[in-house]
Amino acid sequence: MLEIIQIPVLSDNYIYLVHEPVSGKTAAIDPAEAGPVMEVLQKKGWQLDYIYNTHHHADHVGGNRQLKLKTGCQIIAARADQHRIPDIDIQVKHGDRIKLGEECLEIIATPGHTLGHIVYYCANSPLFCGDTLFSMGCGRLFEGSAQQMWESLQQLKALPTAIKIYCAHEYTQANGRFALTLEAENLDLQARIKEVELLRRQNRATIPSTIGLELKTNPFFRENSPSIRHAIAVNTDAPAVTAFACIRQMKDKFH
Repeated sequence: MLEIIQIPVLSDNYIYLVHEPVSGKTAAIDPAEAGPVMEVLQKKGWQLDYIYNTHHHADHVGGNRQLKLKTGCQIIAARADQHRIPDIDIQVKHGDRIKLGEECLEIIATPGHTLGHIVYYCANSPLFCGDTLFSMGCGRLFEGSAQQMWESLQQLKALPTAIKIYCAHEYTQANGRFALTLEAENLDLQARIKEVELLRRQNRATIPSTIGLELKTNPFFRENSPSIRHAIAVNTDAPAVTAFACIRQMKDKFH
């Protein structure tokens, strides 16, 4: 069983420090900064073996070089991002599997937010999904198309409902406010928003979520919901990706 430590950094980022206790192997996922990671490593007495990057944005790779210099760790990232993430030691692609000690993680390509975005999926529970999937949201389409992001999310929707999702930002409260404009009568959504508001008042994280919870509350997983189709004025017989694109455009303009 992986031990996962969530490290809040910058204004709303999360770095994940993931430790496999049998082997003692440790990975940092999307280290925006090196300092907070080094502090936790020293406190826990762990050695950093790997960095796992989901994509090339600075708030996900900013600590890479310093951590590699300090620890000698290896950087694992998408082959498609080799020209944008410096010093990659192990290039991976969709369908590859990597080992963290006794645990195995599968690489799933999820283009949309960026063209080279990947996620790391462990069948024993965690999904480290970077900026592809958020609690009640998904990433902006900075490089990819709505079709690409929709197809990426279909892969994640199909995972077991108990899978915990560890995304890279604390966006849940704002995402919930938008979701409520589309499905005000959704009781699961209402309950989740109340839970999120309580957690944030206590300055606690709303992550991880689960695939099952997102299927009930995330409008980007619910583009075929009749109430959402009505709210966005998209016919129920229109393709799912059309509804998805409309939701994404509305979210981009939501404040």
